[in-house]
Amino acid sequence: MRALRKLRELSWADRGLLLEASLWLGVARLALLTIPFRWIAPYLGQQKAESGPEIGPFPEDAVLRIGWAVRSVARRTPWESACLAQAIAADRMLQRRGIPGTLYLGMAKGETDEWQAHAWLRCGPHILTGQQGHERFVVVSTFANL
Repeated sequence: MRALRKLRELSWADRGLLLEASLWLGVARLALLTIPFRWIAPYLGQQKAESGPEIGPFPEDAVLRIGWAVRSVARRTPWESACLAQAIAADRMLQRRGIPGTLYLGMAKGETDEWQAHAWLRCGPHILTGQQGHERFVVVSTFANL
């Protein structure tokens, strides 16, 4: 009930962002489950490139709201919305608006010497998804939308 009350208190613009985020998270999850990554990669942007450290002429609040929407919806989807699905969803939302961003894929050894993977999305100076713990991962690939 509390979640519904919070949803009703949001602006229509924020409700639209949440709906868009849920759609992109579903598309990203379905794609990751059914399509080899090598076929997905070309749609993520220019490989081995990075967008600039500035957002440019785009409103900072709008960029940050995209990250908020994806993270908020990802916690509540009935399917797993892990870091890569979140990064892809937020990246698609930025692309739709013509906002540059960079999707990072990283690897790190875990405490039991197992390899762990992580994905995060940066737009200007802001990490929109996957921020927690990203600094311990070594970047192995980048995909930029310029």
